[in-house]
Amino acid sequence: MKKMLIPMILIAAILSGCSSIISKSEYSITINSTPDVASFVVTNRAGQKVHRGITPSSVILKSSSGYFKGETYTITLNKAGYSAKAFTITSSLDGWYWGNIFFGGLIGMLIVDPATGAMYKLPDRIDISLDAQSAKVGTAETLTIATIDSLTEEQLSRLKKIQ
Repeated sequence: MKKMLIPMILIAAILSGCSSIISKSEYSITINSTPDVASFVVTNRAGQKVHRGITPSSVILKSSSGYFKGETYTITLNKAGYSAKAFTITSSLDGWYWGNIFFGGLIGMLIVDPATGAMYKLPDRIDISLDAQSAKVGTAETLTIATIDSLTEEQLSRLKKIQ
């Protein structure tokens, strides 16, 4: 039995991926905005809305969108009196993925970690500043000042006496 223990541990290590052992494939991401209490929507690369909420908030997102495909998300924030803002986050290669060279072997590097999504990571925190909207200039309503002598007959007929 003791003779079998070490080979069994080695086989388990070879058949598993390093990132999938040490890392994860879903990440909790804190979304903050300045000012806070802004509504947000998280959309994945396929255009599907995967989460919506109010800042500050934490969301759990997958780091992969398929075999050897890191996920990309767009976070769109809105708040009254502020311009809407979109922010993109993209998964990046997890450093533990390279541990397969020593620990998980080719099976971990080419099958396990890419299939589980553990080869990618996402940031822990997103901070987004919203820009205040400025007053609109040049609206459709205008004011023209004229003397009574410069008015046409039609304009004179539309005048109303103010008391």
